[in-house]
Amino acid sequence: MPLCSPAPRTRGELFNKALRGVATIVTEIVFYNGTVFDGTRFLERGAHVRVRHGRIVDVGHGQDLGTAELVDLAGGTLLPGFIDAHVHPVHAGNVLRHCDLRDSRNASDYVEIVAAYARDHPEEEWIRGGGWSMEAFPGGVPTRQALDAVVPDRPVFLPNRDGHGAWVNTKALQLAGIDRSTPDPADGRIERDSSGEPSGMLQEGAAGLVSRLLPDLTEDDWYDALLLAQTHLFSCGVTGWQDAIVGWDQGEDRVLETYLRAAGNGALQANVVGALWWSRERGMDQLPELVHQRGVGQAERFRATTIKMMLDGVAENHTAAMLEPYLDHEGCATQHAGLDFIDPQELPRFVSALDGAGFQVHVHALGDRAVRNALDAIEESQRVNGKSGRRHHLAHLQVVHPDDIPRFARLSATANLQALWAAHEPQMDELTIPFLGERRSGWQYPFRSLQAAGTDLCAGSDWPVSSPNPLWAAHVAVNRRSPGGADSDPFLPEQALDLPSFLAAYTSGSARVNGLDGVTGSIQEGLEADFAVVDADLAHIADHEIGDAAVVQTWARGEVVYGTE
Repeated sequence: MPLCSPAPRTRGELFNKALRGVATIVTEIVFYNGTVFDGTRFLERGAHVRVRHGRIVDVGHGQDLGTAELVDLAGGTLLPGFIDAHVHPVHAGNVLRHCDLRDSRNASDYVEIVAAYARDHPEEEWIRGGGWSMEAFPGGVPTRQALDAVVPDRPVFLPNRDGHGAWVNTKALQLAGIDRSTPDPADGRIERDSSGEPSGMLQEGAAGLVSRLLPDLTEDDWYDALLLAQTHLFSCGVTGWQDAIVGWDQGEDRVLETYLRAAGNGALQANVVGALWWSRERGMDQLPELVHQRGVGQAERFRATTIKMMLDGVAENHTAAMLEPYLDHEGCATQHAGLDFIDPQELPRFVSALDGAGFQVHVHALGDRAVRNALDAIEESQRVNGKSGRRHHLAHLQVVHPDDIPRFARLSATANLQALWAAHEPQMDELTIPFLGERRSGWQYPFRSLQAAGTDLCAGSDWPVSSPNPLWAAHVAVNRRSPGGADSDPFLPEQALDLPSFLAAYTSGSARVNGLDGVTGSIQEGLEADFAVVDADLAHIADHEIGDAAVVQTWARGEVVYGTE
């Protein structure tokens, strides 16, 4: 499926036709004849929204619309621009610019795409890109031989869709000096065949043994990737985000520099918070560097005010940190319970120091042990510093022990939801559930339980791991089925959210996490006119049709950034 719906459908075409001739920026605009979602609820029928000089000046009812430019919603929905609270746009843009495997889920198709890309780009020293899905290969593990057959003479490095592993060919392994005697790094695993030779799949930190050899991208490469990603996000109705990795080890500080360049020259039209990368190989010695990066990382619509801490991996490759060991193919307990990328004994000290230094902490916590470790660290930071109001948040939350559900609200920790994953699909049914077992599988993506316990919610996509389309995520959050999966069983349907709750998480909830709740994320007087216009009445749409709705226009501060000619 495409990222969103770049080409408007019939209603979108009619909508755009009505707007042709409207200037990119006009003094006063009134949106009318549709449903309005204000960031928390759907307003009564007949509501209109008036915008002047890029800000909302009136949300009301009545027939007198004045002399403003009129935007006829044609029965669709006006809502705040979506804010993606966990996304990797620059990385996604780089994938789009190289060997892009995201639109297929078949092993033979992947090989053909790689072959065609290599043939069309003979000048490239390395074949890079990524986006393949684990379910396309037995056990989620591809082989180097498949790549060798089509690219024997150049190294190939292709991260998978979730970014937690990479598929490489023999040439890449040779250049990195990886052979049967190479030990696994502490934070990863080299997959090996039956004879002990590297198979061509590098899990987690092991991928860094090869990625460190990749040719450096130029400043213009990074810049072009960001702007390409911004265009795609606008096509999904996304007008702001939190970039979940800025300034990480592989990219040095180029991502931070790229945002500053785009923000400084006005090319960055979205509101963006950058999450600076906490290096898991280091300790408190990096804090002064992060404070410095925060100081220089401020420009117009970009602020590097958050720290990203990655505590564990993913369940599919058994690197998510679990309280109990994974099961084997026979359903028996193994000796392996995942990886802790940051020492759990040190984590409370780190989080307390970051909180005390004024940083928000954004945690990758996927397994139940990682979730508990994160909550323990936030609890300790509150003991040390008091409740600081930093709006720390935990992303992914695939497996949450029931005892930890009420702790989120108690600790004012926000749950950052990636709803598109909460459905039956091959990665879930073949690579996850059998190795978690029935009891723990029932603890996955507990959205409703978190909400019922009073947890603040925000939402994001983790693009390019999955689609950045918020409406597809909303479909799964409400139905617990993938878009187009009407015939499948819902996945833990008791954990479904209602549509207004999820839309609120993806708009006002994410604005709150980004510290922008007084700026955007809601449709109320005084806030910036950041809007997504959807071609369906979301207040009355059938649940199974949510995934069919599409964004037909996106506005940033009263300016059309997607959807018109």
